[in-house]
Amino acid sequence: MARFGIQESVSGAAAGNAQVDVLLQLGMMYATGRDCDVDPVAAHKWLNIAAIKGSERAAKLRAELAATMPKSDIARALREAREWMTMH
Repeated sequence: MARFGIQESVSGAAAGNAQVDVLLQLGMMYATGRDCDVDPVAAHKWLNIAAIKGSERAAKLRAELAATMPKSDIARALREAREWMTMH
């Protein structure tokens, strides 16, 4: 029984890390236009969510991206991230 509990907690942590990696990749996809149009607002949104969930790399990339964006676009990205977080 204890062994199952250990496996379960490891799987839960790994699943959380995988989710953060997916969110980071979404941000990178929109930032670079890989398989989609470049969309800085969407990129900021996904990088912000990944950063909130603990990704230091996403936080750094989000800051670099934000330095190139108008404040109105940053505000829109933050609103969209907040909306996504409340739904999920």
